[in-house]
Amino acid sequence: MNRKRKEELLLRCLNEISDVSNTLRTGELRREVCRILKEKIPYYDWVGFYLSDGKDELVLHEFEGEPTIHTRIKYGEGICGQAAVNNRTFLVPDVSKENNYLSCSIKVKSEIVVPIIKDGKFYGELDIDSHTVSAFDETDREYLEEICRKICERM
Repeated sequence: MNRKRKEELLLRCLNEISDVSNTLRTGELRREVCRILKEKIPYYDWVGFYLSDGKDELVLHEFEGEPTIHTRIKYGEGICGQAAVNNRTFLVPDVSKENNYLSCSIKVKSEIVVPIIKDGKFYGELDIDSHTVSAFDETDREYLEEICRKICERM
């Protein structure tokens, strides 16, 4: 997908999320973010939120897509666990080339994980999988980080 089309779709999602962000409770907002992104972005095949248990694990909360066996992930394990430890966005063009990847589905080819951080504290992350290699780029990162900032405003 070309950059202009991608920006157009992601901007629509951001605007739709912004429109509902003040009317929903935090969990409802996360659920709506999953629905909007999965529904509106054709290469977003799985969208979900993992939240910190306050110790050393991520716990799956709201998601859209096929169920996963990875409902709890220790910090440091897989791409999600690495994002929790490093507090930075991970963009993985080809998951088959990652040593520390936790496979949720053999269909997944690429992944992006965006941490949710407020006042320096890690709360969780937005995890998105695609069945397309190299599906994500800096445009996705930019818009998804902005969406996570919107969620932080509600925390």
